[in-house]
Amino acid sequence: MYDLLVIGAGPGGYVAAIRAAQLGMRVGVVEKEKALGGTCLRVGCIPSKALLETTERIYEVKKGLLGAKVQGLEVDLKALLAYKDKVVQANTQGIEFLFKKNGIARHLGTARFLSDRKVLVEETGEELSARFILIATGSAPLIPPWAQVDFERVVTSTEALSFPEVPQRLIVVGGGVIGLELGVVWHRLGAEVVVLEYMDRILPTMDAELSRAAEKVFKKEGLAIRTGVRVTAVLPQAKGARVELEGGEVLEADRVLLAVGRRPYTEGLALENAGLATDEKGRIPVDEHLRTPIPHIYAIGDVIRGPMLAHKASEEGIAAVEHMAKGFGHVDYQAIPSVVYTHPEVAGVGYTEEELKEKGIPYKVGRFPYAASGRARAMGETEGFVKVLAHAKTDRILGVHGIGARVGDILAEAALAIFFKASAEDVGRAPHHHPSLSEILKEAALAAWEKPIHL
Repeated sequence: MYDLLVIGAGPGGYVAAIRAAQLGMRVGVVEKEKALGGTCLRVGCIPSKALLETTERIYEVKKGLLGAKVQGLEVDLKALLAYKDKVVQANTQGIEFLFKKNGIARHLGTARFLSDRKVLVEETGEELSARFILIATGSAPLIPPWAQVDFERVVTSTEALSFPEVPQRLIVVGGGVIGLELGVVWHRLGAEVVVLEYMDRILPTMDAELSRAAEKVFKKEGLAIRTGVRVTAVLPQAKGARVELEGGEVLEADRVLLAVGRRPYTEGLALENAGLATDEKGRIPVDEHLRTPIPHIYAIGDVIRGPMLAHKASEEGIAAVEHMAKGFGHVDYQAIPSVVYTHPEVAGVGYTEEELKEKGIPYKVGRFPYAASGRARAMGETEGFVKVLAHAKTDRILGVHGIGARVGDILAEAALAIFFKASAEDVGRAPHHHPSLSEILKEAALAAWEKPIHL
């Protein structure tokens, strides 16, 4: 019998397994894919970032580097995709090494509950039992009923990572993080990209000021973005695909990427055998300690409430395991940042302005533009800003949002500030190295507290 059996080896499951082993628990993991790391490492975060980083360099060369002109640039798509696969392989092999290092037993196959303490590995027939069980099965692309997916012309994010050629025209249905990141990749490689978003703005879960700024930048870079658009059908054709809109308009493209969200993945788990059921959105209900209604069964990541973020799942995995082993474990959800890894990056942590208004929390705003930063000017990256939201009375930082070059890295400090309950004055007075992009956050914090120095 294991002390802990983890179902799923994504960024939530594998991190939880390692932490449990560090705490002296005997750990087993059931994962149906041969490669460890889940969606994030295999067909999500890591491969998409490999493509985003490399195509950003290609795009910079194409538009002309500062003080230099490059001629004769050719893109080897096959080599680019091979590099992406190499990065993925290195990461998945790294997790295999960590499993061996920490003495974690790996079971290849699909898990199905036999009871609240026993799990069957379908493919091997193994019956595994444990004192604690952690469900970390993640999510899958959401395919709406009006879409016909053939995984070639009408695709999900998985297939969009490996098109064999650059599509002449790509339609992206969904203006969220996944749609924009992959749309940007193929646009940089030469595709005409059209983004269709049902809501009145792209990135609808982020701060509204940020969404509006991002839309302007992406349009300026050449993406066609249409908001407030209702798609009624997506169909593959003999050549390419068609998208039908409410009102009768029809759009055609070589390929269509469906990026309308993800759904919790619980198929085949037979949760009912463990005394569990999902809610109306297909999620597994948990309490503040990540326990399901069956106290020795925990659930984390995309399969429970909250944003579907790899680092959220990892933090929850650690918190759940520490609660099992020590009786306490905690995740500060307000300190979990969200980043869109386009160029410029778009990122936020903590409350948005809209949330503060809805909750009636008094706040003040401090903004500082990239254009006023010496480092940003030296980089030729003057597009964007950072915005600090602080409590109007206590000065405690409630949220930080930004758009600009490497703003995701800048917001790491903001997440730490929120985690430690820092004030805008704290961040504004803290020394920041010069010249650096981090000074933009310092100045925005000063602006929220009192006044910035360089504006």
